[in-house]
Amino acid sequence: MKKITALVILITILFGASLTYAINMESSEYKIQFGNVNIGANNHSSSGYNLSTTLGQLAAGEFSSQGYVIKAGFQYIHSIIPFTFVLSKTSVDFGSLTPNNPVTDQIVMLVSSGGAGAYQVTAGEKGQLRTLTNDSIPDTSCDSGSTCTESSANVWTSVYSDGFGYNMSGDDVPSDFANSTYYRPFADLSAGENPVVVMSSNNVGRNRQSTMTLKVNIGPAQPAGSYQTILNIVATPSF
Repeated sequence: MKKITALVILITILFGASLTYAINMESSEYKIQFGNVNIGANNHSSSGYNLSTTLGQLAAGEFSSQGYVIKAGFQYIHSIIPFTFVLSKTSVDFGSLTPNNPVTDQIVMLVSSGGAGAYQVTAGEKGQLRTLTNDSIPDTSCDSGSTCTESSANVWTSVYSDGFGYNMSGDDVPSDFANSTYYRPFADLSAGENPVVVMSSNNVGRNRQSTMTLKVNIGPAQPAGSYQTILNIVATPSF
């Protein structure tokens, strides 16, 4: 009896803001000394409160002209919710597969975002599930008569529809995932396709949670072997 196994490895990337410091700035057109002068900036707390302060500058406000914007005197968009992104696991092992017997596994995503702008999480695969000898499990096209695409989910319930795909449920997920039977194929980054959004919001939020359900199904003619791919899942905040 031939043996077919599948493994998915996840790479997560978190884009966030780095620390900035007050410095002297100058060019041939200007010179700014001590770009930020704070005599009492700090985070304060006790058992009953949390307070973040900025003191010391004379002119509070946003000032702009052609070529520059200065936000001075107080804390613009100071977030009390740091941007974080957590996955419940970094690999998915589907184990041994048998024809016309779909196998699923789940990845829980957790996002906290307190910036004034939006956040988004995108996903894509680095090629189809594939063996070292280049046999592959195709990306799902969902059930016959209800074709899905990388950006539009559709019904995938038939055990005779082969492929690999995913469903999203929970907070901030795209609306085309109408219920747990709706799936998409992953965008194939190795084929030049762009990653697609799987979570997004324009609002601040803490512990926004979604579940990505991965599903694989093979037919009787699938060659034996160990199949693998890599998923790129990228979280990006805006400020």
